[in-house]
Amino acid sequence: MKEAIRLAKRGLGKTSPNPMVGAVVVRNGKIISKGYHKRAGEDHAEVVAIKGVKGGIKKGDILYVTLEPCNHWGRTPPCTELIIRSGIKKVVVGMRDPNPNVRGGGIEKLRKNGVEVIVGIMEEECKRLNEAYIKYVTAGIPYVISKTAITLDGFIATGSGDSKWISNEPSRRYVQRLRYMVDAVMVGIGTVLKDNPLLNIRYRKDKEIVRVILDTHLSIPKDCRIMNTPYPTIIFTGEDTPSSLIEEREKEHVRIYKIPILDGLLDIREVLKRLGKLSITSLLLEGGSRLLGSFFKYGLIDKCYIFLAPKLLGGSDGIPFAQGRGARYINDCIILKGITIKRFDDDILIVGYPQYRG
Repeated sequence: MKEAIRLAKRGLGKTSPNPMVGAVVVRNGKIISKGYHKRAGEDHAEVVAIKGVKGGIKKGDILYVTLEPCNHWGRTPPCTELIIRSGIKKVVVGMRDPNPNVRGGGIEKLRKNGVEVIVGIMEEECKRLNEAYIKYVTAGIPYVISKTAITLDGFIATGSGDSKWISNEPSRRYVQRLRYMVDAVMVGIGTVLKDNPLLNIRYRKDKEIVRVILDTHLSIPKDCRIMNTPYPTIIFTGEDTPSSLIEEREKEHVRIYKIPILDGLLDIREVLKRLGKLSITSLLLEGGSRLLGSFFKYGLIDKCYIFLAPKLLGGSDGIPFAQGRGARYINDCIILKGITIKRFDDDILIVGYPQYRG
C-alpha cells in the first residue's frame, strides 16, 4: 500500500476533478505490476496495473489500490468490471470512496462476485493523499489552502505596502509547486491593482490554473496582465455591478459572475459554492490580509502554508497577517494541527490544518 500511495502522488495536480489513485498487483509477496491515474479521462490506476501483468492474472494474485474501485460509468468504464473479468479474487483497499454517488458500490459489487475485499489499510495516509477530493465530493465546494509569507513579527508588508520580497527565492519556487497542485488561485482586486500579477505557473507549461479575482465593484483595469493573457480567469463582482460593465470586461478567457454582498464585501461562501459548481476542487489563496481575514472569519480555510522569514519590521505600522476581528481570548485562537515543518535556506515553512474554536 505504501508503494501504491507513492505511485498515486505522481498524479498530483493532474487528475482533478478525479482523485489521485495508485495500484499494484502482487504475486507470491512480490509486486509484478504497477499503475496510477495520470489524468482525468485516462485509464484508472487499477486498469493500468492489471493490464501491465505479463501473461495475465493468475490464481492468488492480489490487487492493492489506494481508493475503492469505481462501479459507475464516467469518462471511463467501471473498474470493478475489469477486476472481476481478470480473475483477481482478493483486493486490498486503502479507503472507501466518500463520493455519495459512489460510496460502497465498488466494494459491494466485488464481494457479490466472489472477490474478497479488505478495507482500511493505511486509511489515514490515503485520506491525506486526497484531502481536496474528499472535501469537494462531500461538501460541494473547493478545498481551500492559504499561502502567506510573514516577517517574524507577523507582518505581510510594510506600512507603505511593500512586500517584495519577504520570502526568499527557494520559498517562492516552492509556491509555484503549490500552484501546480491546485485547480485555481485567488486574489482580491487590491492585489491586482498593487502588483499587477500574472498568477500563472512559471516553471511548468503542462498545466493552466484558473485565476480567480474578487472585485466587488469590477474596477479591474483593462490593461492589466490578467485581462490580457489568455489563461482562464473568473472574476466575482457585486450584484449591483451594471451588466453593461460586465459585458465590456468579459473576454474569451474571462468570465464574470455576480455574487451577493455581505458586510460590504462579496459573500465568499457563495463564491465557493459557485466555484464548486464550476468543478473547481481546490483553491489557493494568495491575496492580502483582508482576504485572509475574511476566510478565517467564516472558518473556510482547510490548510495553511505559512512562510516565516528571518526579518523584523521593528514597528507596529506594517500590514498584519490577517485583518478583521480576531479572537478575543487566547482560548478562542485558531489552532494549527497536524503540523509539518520545512526549511528553505533561512526561511521556515509551517504547514498545518486550522482547528476553529470559539
